[in-house]
Amino acid sequence: MKLLIIGATGTLGRQIARFALDQGHQVRCLVRSQRKASFLKEWGAELVGGDICQSDTLPPVLEDIEVVIDAATARPTDLSIKQVDWEGKVNLIKAVKDAGIDRYIFVSLLNAEKYPNVPLMDIKRCTEQYLAESGLNYTILRPCGFMQGLINQYAVPILDNQPVWISGESTPIAYMDTQDIAKLTLRVLEVPETQKQTLPVVGPKAWKPEEIIALCEKLSDREAKISRVPLALLRFMRKITRLFQWTYNISDRLAFTEVLATGQPLDAPMEEVYQLLGLDPKQTTTLESYLQDYYTRIMKKLKELDYEKQQKEAKKKKRSPFKSKNV
Repeated sequence: MKLLIIGATGTLGRQIARFALDQGHQVRCLVRSQRKASFLKEWGAELVGGDICQSDTLPPVLEDIEVVIDAATARPTDLSIKQVDWEGKVNLIKAVKDAGIDRYIFVSLLNAEKYPNVPLMDIKRCTEQYLAESGLNYTILRPCGFMQGLINQYAVPILDNQPVWISGESTPIAYMDTQDIAKLTLRVLEVPETQKQTLPVVGPKAWKPEEIIALCEKLSDREAKISRVPLALLRFMRKITRLFQWTYNISDRLAFTEVLATGQPLDAPMEEVYQLLGLDPKQTTTLESYLQDYYTRIMKKLKELDYEKQQKEAKKKKRSPFKSKNV
């Protein structure tokens, strides 16, 4: 198939692009900066400049496309979540329909309908509804967290002996490896029964921050420095950042504190999804194995660097010009 991937430079989008290319699909990627997306071109994808917030750039991008996979969301540097995740997506869905493309896969967020006071969650819910009413043969995928994000949040600070910042509330989240989500996304294309369906996409277990930290400590053999940020402080920061237009995006992201405040697990049963797609749940990456693989690789690298350092120091000592002389 000829696929258009929106958000292909993101954490999930790049994995979808990679797996689609590996499966022999023709992949086109809508990108705002071709320089930052050069790795996609090296993999074999076609890059086309454009922006979903600029509707006039979309028709050329959609020419000859059979399926649109939308894994895009606003970046932290974008001025407004609403501009990208609502206005941009409405532009895109309209353009897809006008182009006569029937198949649309949208990556949303789990339990988006439960948090109307969280801007991104509410916008995702509205986009789901707009897509369902568009007449397109859609499939909505609803992940809740990527394992890849845990490396910088937990693993790296613990290795560097830096503080690990967590909120005052512990909400369990069923993180999933983006490679597994990408495989599942491409599998959706092969199963007609997924059309006009909304599917959860979550990992085997919901993890609390304290459980993830304990696992990192065990695998790294290092003790974490935990710093807790009270939810009241995060809420105060949200109010402050809401005062200025250029910090709206930050304010909207801080609104996720309301998700954390509930303490309700971000999780969902996956048995029916695996059965529908004909996939084996045992092949889904667990958080234990994901972090084990990371620490095995990083510890090996650290040992190699330490060995190289010792070798260089030994060579310097051998080349030392100072020798005792009789006067």
